[in-house]
Amino acid sequence: QVQLVESGGGLVQPGGSLRLSCAASGFTLDYYGIGWIRQAPGKEREGVSCISSSDGSTYYADSVKGRFTISRDNAKNTVYLQMNNLKPEDTAVYYCAASTVGTVQAMCVMAAVGYEYDYWGQGTQVTVSS
Repeated sequence: QVQLVESGGGLVQPGGSLRLSCAASGFTLDYYGIGWIRQAPGKEREGVSCISSSDGSTYYADSVKGRFTISRDNAKNTVYLQMNNLKPEDTAVYYCAASTVGTVQAMCVMAAVGYEYDYWGQGTQVTVSS
C-alpha cells in the first residue's frame, strides 16, 4: 500500500520546537521531491518548505525562513521538518506530499493553487499556544 504518514505534531508553547516526520511506505522517496504544506482554518494553503529529489535543494516560505529546516534521509525513506521558535501563527495541519516533477520553488509556491502532487499524507496537527 502506497502511503505517506506524518508524525510529530502536537501542542507546544510559543518559542518551542517540534520535528515532523514524513515516512513513506510502498514506494521509495529517492525519486520524489517532498513538500511540507500547511492548512490553517480560514487561511489559504501554504507550501512552507520543499526539498528536491536530486541535489537536495530546498525552498522555504518567507514566513518560516530561518526557523524551519527540511531534510531527508533516503535510507530511512523519511523526510523531516525541524521547526524552531514556533509562533502561534504556525498553528495548522501540516501535510507532506510527494512529486516526481517540478522545482522546489514551484512545488511550494503553487501548493496554494492546487499543485498536483502524486501522493499526500493524512496530516498532523501543530498547535502553538501558551
